[in-house]
Amino acid sequence: MRNTVIPAQITTVEDKIAGNLNLTQILLLMTPVLITTLQYCLVSPAMELTLFKMILIGLSSLVCGILAIRVKGRVILNWLAVWIKFKLRPSFFVFNKNDCYLREIETTVKNNNQVKVIKKLPVLKTEKSLLEVDAVKLLHVINNQKNSLRFVFNQKGGLHVALDSSKK
Repeated sequence: MRNTVIPAQITTVEDKIAGNLNLTQILLLMTPVLITTLQYCLVSPAMELTLFKMILIGLSSLVCGILAIRVKGRVILNWLAVWIKFKLRPSFFVFNKNDCYLREIETTVKNNNQVKVIKKLPVLKTEKSLLEVDAVKLLHVINNQKNSLRFVFNQKGGLHVALDSSKK
């Protein structure tokens, strides 16, 4: 049996069912019919056509019609799904790949005519500890009932902590 490689452009072509419409567009255009039937049968007064039902039918037809429009080769419903996934993705990044924690740093040293490559772990900076006087002052500020602590997140995932002193 002979095997042939099919190019990716051929496998990604959408099937056209009626005219220039694909299955997604046809289903989107048929959805208002189902919604209209349900509204006509279930919404009070049942089995009667009222102005309220006509407005609901018009809105559902308009929304489904707009979602069925094709922009740059894709249905607007697909673009909407991509945008929602983008907005719902996590925006706080804990890992920074540029961090040099536990990474070997290569340095080259030239002595006379020899080049030496030295690999070593970086020296981590230690945080300075508070003096006892500063720690006591900080505890008094935190324990004061007039002060409030605020956490503000920025768009890039940073955290800003602010201490507000309000006079009550």
